[in-house]
Amino acid sequence: MRFLKGHGTENDFVILPDPGGEAGVTASLVAKICDRRAGIGADGVLVVTRTKESQEAFQLAATAEWFMDYRNADGSVAEMCGNGMRVFARYLIDAGLEQADEFDVATRGGVRRVRVEPDGNITVDMGKPVVYGESVATVGGQEYTGLHVSMGNPHLACAIGDPVVQLDLTHQPGFDTGVFPGGVNIELFNPVGTRRAVMRVFERGCGETRSCGTGTVATAVAAAALSGETTGTWTVEVPGGTLTVILDEETSYLSGPAVIVASGELTLAE
Repeated sequence: MRFLKGHGTENDFVILPDPGGEAGVTASLVAKICDRRAGIGADGVLVVTRTKESQEAFQLAATAEWFMDYRNADGSVAEMCGNGMRVFARYLIDAGLEQADEFDVATRGGVRRVRVEPDGNITVDMGKPVVYGESVATVGGQEYTGLHVSMGNPHLACAIGDPVVQLDLTHQPGFDTGVFPGGVNIELFNPVGTRRAVMRVFERGCGETRSCGTGTVATAVAAAALSGETTGTWTVEVPGGTLTVILDEETSYLSGPAVIVASGELTLAE
């Protein structure tokens, strides 16, 4: 099987072109691919399938030609991935599968529109964030209250007074399983200046990653709420770089770089 490797602010993915939906990618194969010592190494896998060939997304074929079948590093499926979407779009463009500057992509979280900016960055319409209220994350015995935000997938974005660079995120932070029965992506951030935040994230099914697109938007939503705002442009610094989030009354946008760094032949087996 052919593969490519790409990243968006160092949130890295293995891309598996499977236009006919015939590869039969399994959870165990995804876990092997994402293993950083025995496999290629990645935070997740992006399977590229024509929407009409997907049993999950065929009903969206009239809107979007391509379906982003996203899998976490442990093989579990996920509804949406903002950085993954930008890398997915970069692949489609570089492979000549999309020629327009704007186009739609189907995901388990719905259809998302992507746009290629003049500077080469890719912007994704992430949809309208849904805020459900507050919950608590526990890191190193310390409790942090955060905002429960849905971006098509669940997030708990916590503004904290402790410097995020000092946190130990080698282990899963604690959270309320009654609120998040399917797990949750946990963002911990420091507000720094006007409409700016420094963030780290522990993603369900992956562990700590260098960046998280949906988590970046959730962080901007939580940071805005702290300032008594619901709209505006936010800059979020993550370990892998810097992303821009735009919040308006109708939706949210995530913008940043996406690059393909390698391609080759996958010989891993089940």
